Amino acid sequence: MHKFGVGVIGATGYIGTPYRAEIRQSPDDARIVALCARRRDRLEAAAKEDGAQLITDDWREVVEHPDVDLVMVLTPDALHIEPALAAAELGKHIVCEKPLGMNVDEANRIWGAYRETKLGHFVPLWTRYIPVFQRARQIVAEGQLGEVRAIIYRWHNPRPLATPFTWRDDASLSSAGSIADVGSHAYDALRWTLGEQAQRVLAHARPITPEKPDMGAIDLGEALAWGGAHNSEDSPLLRQGSTPDYANVAIEFESGTVATMVLSHAPVLSKQLAPELELHGTQASLSVSRVTGELRLDRRGGESAELVDTLEFNGFGNRFAQYIFPALRERIESGTSAHPGLDDGWYAQRFTDAASRSAREGAWVDV
Repeated sequence: MHKFGVGVIGATGYIGTPYRAEIRQSPDDARIVALCARRRDRLEAAAKEDGAQLITDDWREVVEHPDVDLVMVLTPDALHIEPALAAAELGKHIVCEKPLGMNVDEANRIWGAYRETKLGHFVPLWTRYIPVFQRARQIVAEGQLGEVRAIIYRWHNPRPLATPFTWRDDASLSSAGSIADVGSHAYDALRWTLGEQAQRVLAHARPITPEKPDMGAIDLGEALAWGGAHNSEDSPLLRQGSTPDYANVAIEFESGTVATMVLSHAPVLSKQLAPELELHGTQASLSVSRVTGELRLDRRGGESAELVDTLEFNGFGNRFAQYIFPALRERIESGTSAHPGLDDGWYAQRFTDAASRSAREGAWVDV
């Protein structure tokens, strides 16, 4: 079994830190060789945890390290394109966070660099692995809903009102705010469930949260911790986000199915009040709640919605051991995998790019 030598770019942030812990728990699958981040104190502590040979603030040193054959790109969106293309050129496998890039052109270049190779690649579109969504996909595939004709999808990920400004609020670093962040997950979940693509979208999107405390270049974990313990008035500086933290997207799929998707990180929205996803078909409707784990089926002509399953979700466990390393090996061995890869990331970015453009232009946009 191939043991990966891992180089992590964006190693000590909100995403990189838990990922590294999972890799350390899988010593037969991989060892961490090189780490790249901007904060030296964190890097030095991480190197001790991981036993890394190299720490640096230059991503090139990670990609070019001879013992690194798996590059993980976990940086802000604007910083994906260069290391991803360099990794492909040097024949290295990749795990790249979504969205793949700042726009669909960058996503297409990254996917194109890997498309004709047998290099491993994985994009963390985690909604596919949540039990209620897996069960919903099964119910759709079994035909229990008939032909799905309408969808309502609410993805609210509210943050404390005083959560400080981070790179996700900065249009120079974030592809499209909440559209790109949670919209990538939501669209991939629908595409995976229905087995078809969106054809066109119409979106309204903007920041609806007031100005945020500006605490400098902190990561999301630090921002959430500060926002949960303070008020905006505790900060002497305030900064308005330049990316949308709220979006309402109308979608038409290839089959004619229509959907309404609401995507948000705004603190004023609650995810406790309604099911996250509703799928309405010619024979029945299905509601899917990530919060309660309940799936309810409303059959046409029935007296009430039937509770068909309750599936608790207690976390993903070790995602690298369960999903990422097997997916990479499948692609290396056969060139294909059912796990999400750069092709799925490219499809997701086609959608988020179209939605972002529609919000700017105020018109329908083809995906």
